[in-house]
Amino acid sequence: MGMILGIESSCDETAAALVATDRRIIAQRIASQIEEHAPYGGVVPEIAARAHAEKLAPMIADVMAEAELELSDLDAIAATAGPGLIGGVMVGLVSAKALAMASGVPLIAINHLEGHALSPRLADESLDFPYALLLVSGGHCQILMVEGVGKYRRLATTIDDALGEAFDKTAKILGLGYPGGPAVEQLAKQGNPKAVPLPRPLVGSGEPHFSFAGLKSAVLRAKDSGQHKDADIAASFQQAAVDCLLDRLRVSLDEADSVPALVVAGGVAANQTIRKALEGFADDRAMRFVAPPLALCTDNAAMIAWAGAERLASGQSDPLDFVARPRWPLDPDAEPVRGAGAKA
Repeated sequence: MGMILGIESSCDETAAALVATDRRIIAQRIASQIEEHAPYGGVVPEIAARAHAEKLAPMIADVMAEAELELSDLDAIAATAGPGLIGGVMVGLVSAKALAMASGVPLIAINHLEGHALSPRLADESLDFPYALLLVSGGHCQILMVEGVGKYRRLATTIDDALGEAFDKTAKILGLGYPGGPAVEQLAKQGNPKAVPLPRPLVGSGEPHFSFAGLKSAVLRAKDSGQHKDADIAASFQQAAVDCLLDRLRVSLDEADSVPALVVAGGVAANQTIRKALEGFADDRAMRFVAPPLALCTDNAAMIAWAGAERLASGQSDPLDFVARPRWPLDPDAEPVRGAGAKA
């Protein structure tokens, strides 16, 4: 049995975790920065980087102490190396490099998106490759075929905003504060999802990609009109998001070969309305539906450690001069999509 230390610092959660190669999470710590960023209604990169620098070292010490391990007992140290807010990514990666250098333990630089893509396999050992992945978070909205460790084929991406970003902006418009996703989901429970006529961008089009900028703008207009209850706006927005996801999945998977499983990952995967809709979609297509536990949906270090374990098992590690990357597509060979704001 091997032991991997994982470090995550790509956005506004500082996290460290120890994960065994038999899929046990031995110890983990996650420190949220909600209080630091709440006054600004979103993540401030400079504040995030400073918080990571202050919190990470004590958290690593805590998980090592809880497990009663020394650095030399580890098989590898895995850290998010991108994509993300570059200041935060550098804090985590430099810390991992220092620990790896001091202990002689291999360094594994992890693509944060790969952490999400492989996280369902940490919780479910029966999930085999290949599977279709809907990756929905604050910074990314993609549909990919996961064919193996390091083998990803992008079927669709967003040409402007990610869905998690649209949730956060909707929350800000409705005065719900930060983080926005859970707040919109809670308010939506009190509303009528058919009350506000909101657009479904690109639904019915032949292309598989996502667009949420127009939906976000429509939410602002609905709020400014004064004609709708906030709960109805939230419920109608959430339903529009669900409709967009299901339509884009249909277009993408109609073009794909037989797919045995649909997996959802990323922070937005914690939304129960979205999960239920995706489960129904998979059932209709006789696909297995897999979603990681809620604790593995949001940014965490256990998924980074597990991605490190998967890469280590395939004989991979990285040099100590590996450079942090603000952008890092899982499928670098995917064709560019229209839209200046397209997320790779």
